[in-house]
Amino acid sequence: MGYTHSMKTAISIPDAVFQAAERQAHRTRKSRSQLYTEAMLEYLCRHSPDEVTEAMNHALDALGKMADPFVQRSSRKVLEETEW
Repeated sequence: MGYTHSMKTAISIPDAVFQAAERQAHRTRKSRSQLYTEAMLEYLCRHSPDEVTEAMNHALDALGKMADPFVQRSSRKVLEETEW
């Protein structure tokens, strides 16, 4: 997936943030667009925990229920003994 078919936008950020981002992009050999896209995706994941939970629940539903009773009991025991 490239960045040529994406939405273009203009944003204003402090000069110090811009310079730090430029250095990071250069160090990691990423384009500025790729760096900002990855940063925004990370921010959205951190601030949208419900969406992450929903995605995990969907993945677990797709796997179906465990057929092995031993695995089920063992998993439940570990979860019950884990301090959340």
